[in-house]
Amino acid sequence: MTRVWRWNRPVTVREVLEDLQEERSIAYTTVMTVMDNLRLKGWLRRVGEGRAYRYEAVSTRAAYSAALMNEGWSASDNPAAALVDFFGMMSPEQVDVLRDALRVVQLRGVHLDTPGERDEPPGR
Repeated sequence: MTRVWRWNRPVTVREVLEDLQEERSIAYTTVMTVMDNLRLKGWLRRVGEGRAYRYEAVSTRAAYSAALMNEGWSASDNPAAALVDFFGMMSPEQVDVLRDALRVVQLRGVHLDTPGERDEPPGR
Protein backbone atom coordinates (compact mmCIF):
# COMPACT_ATOMS: atom_id res chain seq x y z
CA MET A 1 0.00 0.00 0.00
CA THR A 2 2.87 2.35 0.78
CA ARG A 3 4.09 2.21 -2.82
CA VAL A 4 0.61 2.80 -4.25
CA TRP A 5 -0.01 5.75 -1.93
CA ARG A 6 3.42 7.23 -2.61
CA TRP A 7 2.96 7.16 -6.37
CA ASN A 8 -0.67 8.34 -6.13
CA ARG A 9 -1.57 6.79 -9.48
CA PRO A 10 -2.62 3.38 -10.81
CA VAL A 11 0.35 0.99 -10.78
CA THR A 12 1.13 -2.45 -12.16
CA VAL A 13 2.42 -5.42 -10.20
CA ARG A 14 5.65 -5.14 -12.23
CA GLU A 15 6.20 -1.52 -11.11
CA VAL A 16 5.73 -2.42 -7.46
CA LEU A 17 7.94 -5.48 -7.87
CA GLU A 18 10.78 -3.48 -9.42
CA ASP A 19 10.56 -0.90 -6.64
CA LEU A 20 10.59 -3.54 -3.91
CA GLN A 21 13.49 -5.40 -5.53
CA GLU A 22 15.70 -2.36 -4.95
CA GLU A 23 15.48 -3.23 -1.23
CA ARG A 24 15.19 -7.03 -1.21
CA SER A 25 14.66 -10.10 -3.33
CA ILE A 26 10.98 -10.83 -3.86
CA ALA A 27 9.02 -12.89 -6.37
CA TYR A 28 6.53 -11.46 -8.87
CA THR A 29 3.90 -13.95 -7.69
CA THR A 30 4.29 -12.76 -4.08
CA VAL A 31 3.65 -9.13 -5.04
CA MET A 32 0.76 -10.17 -7.29
CA THR A 33 -0.82 -12.25 -4.50
CA VAL A 34 -0.49 -9.45 -1.92
CA MET A 35 -1.95 -6.87 -4.29
CA ASP A 36 -4.85 -9.15 -5.19
CA ASN A 37 -5.47 -9.86 -1.49
CA LEU A 38 -5.58 -6.09 -0.87
CA ARG A 39 -8.08 -5.82 -3.72
CA LEU A 40 -10.24 -8.57 -2.23
CA LYS A 41 -10.15 -6.77 1.14
CA GLY A 42 -11.35 -3.58 -0.56
CA TRP A 43 -8.16 -1.52 -0.22
CA LEU A 44 -7.23 -1.62 -3.91
CA ARG A 45 -9.25 -1.67 -7.14
CA ARG A 46 -7.93 -2.82 -10.47
CA VAL A 47 -8.53 -2.06 -14.11
CA GLY A 48 -7.42 -4.31 -16.95
CA GLU A 49 -4.75 -2.94 -19.25
CA GLY A 50 -3.79 -5.40 -21.97
CA ARG A 51 -2.65 -8.59 -20.27
CA ALA A 52 -1.99 -6.85 -16.96
CA TYR A 53 -3.92 -4.90 -14.34
CA ARG A 54 -3.35 -1.46 -12.93
CA TYR A 55 -4.13 -1.17 -9.22
CA GLU A 56 -5.06 1.98 -7.35
CA ALA A 57 -5.87 2.78 -3.74
CA VAL A 58 -9.54 2.94 -2.84
CA SER A 59 -8.86 5.37 0.00
CA THR A 60 -6.14 7.62 1.29
CA ARG A 61 -3.45 6.55 3.70
CA ALA A 62 -5.10 8.75 6.36
CA ALA A 63 -8.45 6.97 5.92
CA TYR A 64 -6.69 3.61 6.09
CA SER A 65 -4.92 4.61 9.32
CA ALA A 66 -8.21 5.84 10.79
CA ALA A 67 -9.89 2.53 9.95
CA LEU A 68 -7.09 0.61 11.65
CA MET A 69 -7.33 2.79 14.76
CA ASN A 70 -11.11 2.37 14.83
CA GLU A 71 -10.77 -1.39 14.41
CA GLY A 72 -8.33 -1.61 17.32
CA TRP A 73 -10.41 0.65 19.54
CA SER A 74 -13.65 -1.19 18.71
CA ALA A 75 -12.06 -4.54 19.58
CA SER A 76 -11.34 -3.41 23.15
CA ASP A 77 -13.52 -4.65 25.97
CA ASN A 78 -13.02 -1.22 27.57
CA PRO A 79 -12.88 1.44 24.83
CA ALA A 80 -12.53 4.34 27.29
CA ALA A 81 -9.49 2.74 28.95
CA ALA A 82 -8.00 1.96 25.53
CA LEU A 83 -8.31 5.61 24.54
CA VAL A 84 -6.78 6.79 27.82
CA ASP A 85 -3.85 4.42 27.31
CA PHE A 86 -3.49 5.50 23.67
CA PHE A 87 -3.49 9.20 24.56
CA GLY A 88 -0.98 8.47 27.33
CA MET A 89 1.45 7.10 24.74
CA MET A 90 1.36 10.30 22.67
CA SER A 91 4.29 12.65 22.38
CA PRO A 92 3.68 16.37 23.01
CA GLU A 93 3.73 16.89 19.23
CA GLN A 94 1.06 14.21 18.74
CA VAL A 95 -1.09 15.82 21.44
CA ASP A 96 -0.86 19.12 19.51
CA VAL A 97 -1.95 17.29 16.34
CA LEU A 98 -4.86 15.73 18.26
CA ARG A 99 -5.98 19.16 19.49
CA ASP A 100 -5.82 20.52 15.93
CA ALA A 101 -7.82 17.55 14.67
CA LEU A 102 -10.50 18.06 17.34
CA ARG A 103 -10.81 21.72 16.28
CA VAL A 104 -11.29 20.63 12.65
CA VAL A 105 -13.94 18.09 13.66
CA GLN A 106 -15.79 20.73 15.69
CA LEU A 107 -15.60 23.20 12.79
CA ARG A 108 -17.33 20.56 10.66
CA GLY A 109 -20.24 20.62 13.09
CA VAL A 110 -19.52 17.48 15.08
CA HIS A 111 -20.00 18.23 18.77
CA LEU A 112 -17.73 16.41 21.18
CA ASP A 113 -19.28 17.76 24.36
CA THR A 114 -19.44 15.69 27.51
CA PRO A 115 -22.98 14.91 28.71
CA GLY A 116 -22.71 17.47 31.53
CA GLU A 117 -21.59 20.24 29.18
CA ARG A 118 -24.55 19.66 26.87
CA ASP A 119 -27.05 20.01 29.69
CA GLU A 120 -25.72 23.31 31.02
CA PRO A 121 -27.01 26.62 29.70
CA PRO A 122 -24.58 28.67 27.60
CA GLY A 123 -22.21 30.90 29.55
CA ARG A 124 -21.76 28.58 32.51
